[in-house]
Amino acid sequence: MDWARILAYVTGTVDQELLARNEYLAAENRIMKAQLKGRPKLSDAERGALGEIGHRLGRKVLADIATVARPDTILGWYRKLVARKFDGSKARRGPGRPRIRQEVEELIIRMASENRDWGYDRIAGALGNLGYEISDQTIGNILRRYGLPPGRRSFGLTSRCWRGPTSSPPRC
Repeated sequence: MDWARILAYVTGTVDQELLARNEYLAAENRIMKAQLKGRPKLSDAERGALGEIGHRLGRKVLADIATVARPDTILGWYRKLVARKFDGSKARRGPGRPRIRQEVEELIIRMASENRDWGYDRIAGALGNLGYEISDQTIGNILRRYGLPPGRRSFGLTSRCWRGPTSSPPRC
């Protein structure tokens, strides 16, 4: 026997086995579909898998074998799968500004707890000296989130001295 004849024989038996398997699966699929009541509910992953295989088979083959949905529906699932894959949703960021890194938040908490008389502006300035540009409002939000009060406020001479009647100067 020459190699071409052996190859044709092996290929033919493999093709016959694949045809028999497909025929069996199609019959099993028809029986299962007849036992189901109503339309089967498919997940997104299942629709994607059927759409991908259906796209490879083509509309004409799907018209012969598709029982779950019409061929146009299955090919539509594939189009949606491809559109979702390339819509840039993985590169999208969430709304708003990104959060401050945890290590910077811990530094803010440490500065505020070690220097109780520092206000938001003073902490922001100290962080600016370290190379972190963070607004005083953000520092206030972080301190409030951790339940720390703002630093002591001083408004000049009037906050440190007792003021008597308004006609007299402050007594220090």
